[in-house]
Amino acid sequence: MTTSSAFDAPPGRARRVLCVGAAVMDTLFRVRTLPTGQGKILPYDMLQIAEGMASSAAFAVARLGGDASLWGAVGDDAIGERIIADLSESGIDTSGMLRVAGARSAISTILVDDQGERLIVPFYDAGLHETVKPVTRQDVSSFDAVLVDVRWPKLALRTLLAAREAGKLAILDGDVAGDGVIEMLAPAASHIVFSQPAAEHLAGAAELVKVVGILKRKFEHAFISVTAGENGSFWFDDRTGEIIHLAAPKVRAVDTLAAGDIFHGAFALATAEGLPIEETMRFSSMAAALKCQVFGGRIGAPTRAEVRDALQDWNVGRQSWRAGSGGA
Repeated sequence: MTTSSAFDAPPGRARRVLCVGAAVMDTLFRVRTLPTGQGKILPYDMLQIAEGMASSAAFAVARLGGDASLWGAVGDDAIGERIIADLSESGIDTSGMLRVAGARSAISTILVDDQGERLIVPFYDAGLHETVKPVTRQDVSSFDAVLVDVRWPKLALRTLLAAREAGKLAILDGDVAGDGVIEMLAPAASHIVFSQPAAEHLAGAAELVKVVGILKRKFEHAFISVTAGENGSFWFDDRTGEIIHLAAPKVRAVDTLAAGDIFHGAFALATAEGLPIEETMRFSSMAAALKCQVFGGRIGAPTRAEVRDALQDWNVGRQSWRAGSGGA
């Protein structure tokens, strides 16, 4: 069992994390079961909230005691104004958000069933991410880490490159993306945290220990990990040369929406704080697990105290494999 003090915020100023990517107005409907065909389905709860991969990660950073900033794009419409207001009121610095004339803000309709699984129908205006501002090392010099998602690839690449030039942590949320996007962004990242579907697709394999090994050989320069929901997380330990599996905390899942984003935000903050990698993975895993117990997407992101207290009672399940042996 790890002592709670290991997961307290370090002394001094809060670490600053810049998140770059999606900002979406989500309408969440809670249903008993997901639909399997045509017809009408009647939800028994609903919520509208501004989120998205980078936005939810930024919220997690703020909830966990970090200083979160967001670069994203919205249209010049009422939905865009609401997205920015919602995120600003949640403790995120949105001064770097772009309002795109003539574009519609991103929206998404999401069904969440009683097992916590979801069905997502997103819409992104093609013009929303056409404008890409230059990003210099000076633009990111005040941040301790940058975290980019795959929804605005051109801006993500410029931000990662600027972060590397400035000697900052450059973290990629390696989720499912269009052809060539991961391959374009990954060489500029210092850390890549893949979703299971994206990792399996990129590696051309399904056994996750093997997948981690393949991705590490593909992107030797970066820290490599894969999140697999209730099956926990896997990563390549650069110090020992082992592939590690950490079982997921056992929780009753009510809503898995944004759990991966919460993981990424927690990972970025903990890495910026200098937490050792195994503790970082435990911290991030618990933050994501606690989120799953709350309906409402990112609003389930826990506080630092909630994560710290939950970690005290977690009997960690851990396995390791030497890279190149067995399934690796």
